[in-house]
Amino acid sequence: MSRHPHALPRIAAGAAVLALVGCGGSGSPEPSSTGGSSTSSTSAGPSGSPDEDSTTRAQADSCVTDVREAMTPTQQAGQLLMAAMNPGPVTSLDEVVKNQGLGSMLYLGGWQGSQTVAAASEHLQQVAPTVDGTKVGMIVSADQEGGEVQQLTGAGFSAMPSGLQQAQLPDLRSAAKGWGGELAAAGVNVNLAPVADTVPTSIGQANDPIGQWGRQYGSTPEAAGAGALAFARGMQDAGVEPTVKHFPGIGRITGNTDLTTEGITDTEMTTDDPHLQAFETVIDGGTRIVMIGSARYAQIDPGTPAVFSDRIIEGMLRQDLGFDGVVITDDVGSAAAVQATPVEERATKFIAAGGDIVLTVEPQQVPPMTSAIVERAKGDEAFAENVEESVTRVLTLKEKMGLLDCG
Repeated sequence: MSRHPHALPRIAAGAAVLALVGCGGSGSPEPSSTGGSSTSSTSAGPSGSPDEDSTTRAQADSCVTDVREAMTPTQQAGQLLMAAMNPGPVTSLDEVVKNQGLGSMLYLGGWQGSQTVAAASEHLQQVAPTVDGTKVGMIVSADQEGGEVQQLTGAGFSAMPSGLQQAQLPDLRSAAKGWGGELAAAGVNVNLAPVADTVPTSIGQANDPIGQWGRQYGSTPEAAGAGALAFARGMQDAGVEPTVKHFPGIGRITGNTDLTTEGITDTEMTTDDPHLQAFETVIDGGTRIVMIGSARYAQIDPGTPAVFSDRIIEGMLRQDLGFDGVVITDDVGSAAAVQATPVEERATKFIAAGGDIVLTVEPQQVPPMTSAIVERAKGDEAFAENVEESVTRVLTLKEKMGLLDCG
């Protein structure tokens, strides 16, 4: 398995793959054995000159920097949080958007009907803040894997099969594009999927978080990575950002980190583990968001949940795999695996370890998390630099998604 000494090779690879998935240029045929598209992307026309490309990048960088520097410390901290929104009033997150600058949200609790979701999405974008004349749009996400994990159902949303079933489709990429189109029509711009966890056949359904529900794409890293990549590319084709999860892999544990502290330690995973190959496949394919799980890894950082481990986030993901995109937690609001850590520290520990967006299913945790980030940054120069880097990554992602327009 290859390893990247720094981020630049991955950026180049990502740009090449984005051309393959319909963002310009022409591509070669995708492998069909795992459901990848078997047709080439057609040319989108001549690209800009190197000087034009450099100018565009410089303008985008300047936009991100100007918006970041114009933000208050609380607004910057708010860009590093994602809160869940359950079915009900579309105004339920308005206070934390207004007072804490919440930058991301997740539909949770089983939303029904595309029109209902679209109305909520539109409202969220309306109340998203304007900073120094620039609208800073909201990351509106859903957990829409398929099978047992599909938060948006009803009119306008297809019933999606599980990962194992998706892997058998003749053209998974095309199917995922269709599912992604349904999300985009409802104002959802990020999908917290696909799963790239490898569940060995020796464990199978004894793996409670993934295997029990058939969420994996296969029992080998090659199969898991191929299925996850096809799904991710389909989402990108539809204009929805995929999120590969749950790094560095939760396919060999038996317990579910959301529900228990028992059986959530992987005793086999190493920093050069074959199971990392599935994540590397999707990352090299251009995916801009990676979710970190809350399991523990005895041979890497014993006793520390992955979401708080700089050895895993900064070391394995950013340095070894060269990932320079946005890193998000699995839920740290109510998950059993992190309950021993005070709410405020769940946010600061993750950011200090190299992460960017803290996901909580408990919106009432946003104010204390925001305050904790702001307060620690005041007296900790290294942490303040972490915050600046994370806000930059989040705003850069938003600029690429069309959520940040400096005009």
